[in-house]
Amino acid sequence: MTDCLIVAAGGAIGAVCRFLIGKLPIGSSDGFPIKTFIINILGCFLIGLVAALALKQFSDSPRLVIFLKVGVCGGFTTFSSFVLETGGLIEKGSYITAAAYIILSVVVGVAALFAAQYLVEKAF
Repeated sequence: MTDCLIVAAGGAIGAVCRFLIGKLPIGSSDGFPIKTFIINILGCFLIGLVAALALKQFSDSPRLVIFLKVGVCGGFTTFSSFVLETGGLIEKGSYITAAAYIILSVVVGVAALFAAQYLVEKAF
């Protein structure tokens, strides 16, 4: 239960940071979602930093690691977790699995979006 509260606290921080970046007065005239892009890339950098530090500096603090990795980074963007998992597959030499994960995540994710929109349109 304590771990759940630790993750929740970190998630709140990550979500608020994401919200605040979303409020920045920046944009792209061509419609490119620059704020989401910044959030995703920053989240990837942060989770990479946390994962590396977890091995070298925080190995005796597993709750700090879940607070930062699952909580803060997860609340900020789950894209960072996706990239960390993909990087792990590539580091293990599981290139086909990594490629399948990338392709399936994007294709099935977009398909799920359209399926949900279709269901709502038909239901309402």
